[in-house]
Amino acid sequence: MFGRSQTVADQLVEVLVQAGVRRIYGIVGDSLNSLSDAIRRTDEIEWVHVHNEEAAAFAAAAEAQLTGRLAVCAGSCGPGNTHLIQGVFDAQRSGAPVLAIASHIISTEIGTGFFQETDPKRLFEQASHWTELVSSPEQMPRLARVGIQAAVGKRGAAVLVVPGDVLAMDATVETGTGHAVAGPVVGAPPAEVIEDLAVRINAAEKVAIFGGIGCTGARDEVLRLAGVLNAPVGHTLRGKDVLQYDNPYDVGMSGLLGYGSCYEAMHEADLLLLLGTDFPYRQFLPQKNTIQIDIDPSHLGRRTALELGVAGDVGATIRELLPKLRQKDGKFLERMLHKHVEKLDHVVEAYTRDVDDLVPIHPEYVARVLDEEAADDAVFTVDTGMCCSWAARFITPNGRRRILGSFVHGTMANALPHALGASKLDPRRQVISMSGDGGLAMLLGELLTARTHQLPVKVVVFNNSSLGMVRLEMMVAGDPPYETDHDAVDFAAIARAAGLHTVRVEKPGDLRSALRSVLDHDGPALLDVVTDPNALEIPPHITKEEAKGFALAAGKTVLAGGVGQMLQLARTNLRNIPR
Repeated sequence: MFGRSQTVADQLVEVLVQAGVRRIYGIVGDSLNSLSDAIRRTDEIEWVHVHNEEAAAFAAAAEAQLTGRLAVCAGSCGPGNTHLIQGVFDAQRSGAPVLAIASHIISTEIGTGFFQETDPKRLFEQASHWTELVSSPEQMPRLARVGIQAAVGKRGAAVLVVPGDVLAMDATVETGTGHAVAGPVVGAPPAEVIEDLAVRINAAEKVAIFGGIGCTGARDEVLRLAGVLNAPVGHTLRGKDVLQYDNPYDVGMSGLLGYGSCYEAMHEADLLLLLGTDFPYRQFLPQKNTIQIDIDPSHLGRRTALELGVAGDVGATIRELLPKLRQKDGKFLERMLHKHVEKLDHVVEAYTRDVDDLVPIHPEYVARVLDEEAADDAVFTVDTGMCCSWAARFITPNGRRRILGSFVHGTMANALPHALGASKLDPRRQVISMSGDGGLAMLLGELLTARTHQLPVKVVVFNNSSLGMVRLEMMVAGDPPYETDHDAVDFAAIARAAGLHTVRVEKPGDLRSALRSVLDHDGPALLDVVTDPNALEIPPHITKEEAKGFALAAGKTVLAGGVGQMLQLARTNLRNIPR
């Protein structure tokens, strides 16, 4: 392949090419020099230079989530590894098949406290399904293939640790072709489990469904199940892409960012079906009358008490189940759909009254206009914090759009580097980073990455000079906000100096045309919108103590929620109640 004696690094590149990898995200460094040189000498893999290894792992995670295929990032020894781990953690907890190549110090110096020495195996153990050290050339290519299989087969991160001197050594084992990488096993549970499941569902008068990202690929089956059971269907934030659009049974979302009648439906049902979700917030689950179906048996019962836990693929399980179910009447569904519309009516009135005239601009108005102007197949990447609220309540899925975020790991600063990976994967597709000013400031250097590679990422900055979600958490606890606010920053000026097309908006009347200018620009662009730090959302269900604390702390108006186009969908569903 290389017309010279093959090094371990050359061999690693060859194995990655065989696995379908076309790019590696990272920052070059001395312990990675042999790998970067091997990449330089081949046209089959591209090195994508970023400005922080953390961003490299985020970018790889976004690519893996959009394709379902392996993506790769790399970090040099010591600090390169410790930067890398944040994004690797995010990939692991998002179930994104990512291989991280973590180079190590010279093998003969390991354990001596050498310059930049860390222990990568211990460092990455909690952040991956599999972490292993290549200590001799004889272990390559086998360990690389084991790591790739672990990442793809277990749907998460795998970390291959290779000392820099080992990468430079001559390969001693033939590379070969290897086996085709296999994904996780999917299928239905045994017949007796299906029978038990059917008996329990048939015995319940009122059934509700709460689905998550594990319903991907099973949307049609979930809606057929809801039709037979006349079951209201709620969803998690990660399940929004899959289950919300064109869903006549939709009752919204539960949790900290929730809206609509999802919470009531789950708690009033005689039986709740949790489908493909490891939803973490126990206080929003009824803790009784629940059956969970998940492809990962370790998820069963760890969030709520179960009547039955079923290990199996959601779609395959429902297909086996449907012939055994009896049709239920629609009284419960009709009541939940009515309640859903009532709740959405209430929050829409609160959030849309004179909103297009308010200064500072209300962030929900920004999200609403963005939803209207964005492409039908746009990828939205969302910063942790209040941006998650605006995406959850205003970005309208349609089966072609995607919403990515650090929804499980919950780290700040994910949106921009996620957007870089999504845009590198397909520069023709519109990719929009919904960035909080706090998150953008953390990895501000990645604006330079967008410029360097001319990635047409569109960054929309919700610039409220505040850590909004932390501010809200303090207020709910009854504490006045402390150290949540910071100096106003002109991000448009910074991005312009970095070489991006930028627009700054302070008045709502200028928003739509400014957004259009950014979205239509042929290249990386940033819209800096000065938004109101006091426009916060609160969960649809909080305890009396939390409500009391919030009332004590709130010195200004805090609104109750916003739902964009979802009200229209809810009213349509109500007019066309499935019978």
